Amino acid sequence: MRPICLAALAFLAGCASPPPESRPPNIILILTDDQGYGDAGFHGNDQIRTPNLDQLAAESVELTRFYVEPVCAPTRATLMTGRYYYRSGIVHTSRGGAKMHGEEITIAEMLRDAGYKTGHFGKWHMGDAYPMRPIDQGFDESIWHKSGGIGQTPDIPNDYFDPHLWRGGESFQGKGYCTDIFFDAAIDFVDRHKDEPFFVYLPTNAPHTPLTVDDRYSQPYIDAGLDETTAKVYGMVENIDDNLAKLLAALDESGVRDDTILVFITDNGPQQERYTAGLRGRKAMAYEGGIRAISLWNWPRHFAPGTKSGELSAHIDFAPTALELAGAPTADRFDGISLAPLLLGSAGALPDRHVVLQCHRGLRPQPYQNSALQTSRYKLVSAATTFNDEEWAQSDNPPVELYDLQSDPGEANNLAADMPEVVADLRKSYDAWYDDVQSTRDFEPGVIHLGSEHEDSTVLSRYQDSTYVEGRPTTWGVEIESAGRYEFRVRRDADDSAGVMHVEVNGARQSQPFDAGEAAAEFDIPAGPARLDVWTQAPGQDRHLTTDNSPEGNVTVRLLN
Repeated sequence: MRPICLAALAFLAGCASPPPESRPPNIILILTDDQGYGDAGFHGNDQIRTPNLDQLAAESVELTRFYVEPVCAPTRATLMTGRYYYRSGIVHTSRGGAKMHGEEITIAEMLRDAGYKTGHFGKWHMGDAYPMRPIDQGFDESIWHKSGGIGQTPDIPNDYFDPHLWRGGESFQGKGYCTDIFFDAAIDFVDRHKDEPFFVYLPTNAPHTPLTVDDRYSQPYIDAGLDETTAKVYGMVENIDDNLAKLLAALDESGVRDDTILVFITDNGPQQERYTAGLRGRKAMAYEGGIRAISLWNWPRHFAPGTKSGELSAHIDFAPTALELAGAPTADRFDGISLAPLLLGSAGALPDRHVVLQCHRGLRPQPYQNSALQTSRYKLVSAATTFNDEEWAQSDNPPVELYDLQSDPGEANNLAADMPEVVADLRKSYDAWYDDVQSTRDFEPGVIHLGSEHEDSTVLSRYQDSTYVEGRPTTWGVEIESAGRYEFRVRRDADDSAGVMHVEVNGARQSQPFDAGEAAAEFDIPAGPARLDVWTQAPGQDRHLTTDNSPEGNVTVRLLN
């Protein structure tokens, strides 16, 4: 039972079709990382320079109440699938919580099946190993970085300049600044596929930390009196703005601008404190500043330029909208609705519905923790600043806040005590939503496959992929596709002495000694689903567990026969 989606499904059945075209429209989705609602000139920020983004807003339909998750990986999984991320295997952003199940069907797979060429250039953050990589999830081409950001494990050391990147499943050394590299790759893809419909997913890792950008972008903001952190963020956004101009010029030059739907969305609120256009909170919070996104939809000759809509919309709506505009088959498994009639001006108000946003640390979600239920008017909020509180425990009557966003978009006046009937009704809706998303997979993260013909060797990242329990890495959830002899190499940055390697498969331990130097050993491993653990120990010493975001303890696994 999916009570929140009934109105959405009814609305989908009556949607108007996009205007007839000689060929399906191209679709480009730009998604920036940690760019807040206020990090653009057209939202009243008179300190940042975003002339091209401002012009795009003037030429687009802007959805001013478009919602995303409080943090990045959940937003990305939802955009790619049209389903709440809790259904996909994504639970949060690291420590075993950012692995999407390979059998999830993405918008790239659906558009590819409809005849589109598909390209991904930038951040992924939904799994670094088969079957979770971009090339496993529907993208014909991909240039990407692993983990949640450049400079995070497993690709350490790394930098925003000349970064170590991946082309499909092969690593390479990039040249230049990361955002420039991703946009240049997208432009090349567009040029090569201008005579056929294409889908480009262009998710930048900027302006996410580390705040690294050429001084020519940040120094003018410092000279204007801004603090260094804000100056670098604004410089990174200005670089994105320059690249946006370059992309639009390339679309014009290729003659496909009028045939291209360009969507610009931000993934969550700002990480640091700065201008938020009057919204409360920031990244990781369930207040508006953490979950309301910039959302621009541009299609020359089809979408009315300069149109603003305050209708309730969200990340769950991108996939069904893109499919309808493409004239491609849709699916009844979506949690979102198609916004095509709204964008095309062929429909009035969207159906009255509820949208839920929630995310926090830990592999077992807690009802009501850091959550927000949105309606066309009201918003129910609970524990909105507890993202990192893994000890938070739900009570039988969790404290909630209620806001009337029509009259109080800054969430200054909590109405919960004055409107108990509204609170009770929204809590029933939230409870039904939570039970529904839990019923899909019971929040089980995705599973890495070993011994697959699709990946020669697999890196098991201790911090990013291992199942963390009480702040400590334990095992990896894996599917061993082929029984055989496997080589295991453990990264040990601080120790090159001889020792013993231990491999446990579903609790059954094997051990092999290894010589000083590189820690490598071979083991015969059975096929099937497994909880896998691998570690090394020096003679007479206890096992050492690394818990930080470092490559120490990462394991490279390769099937030998």
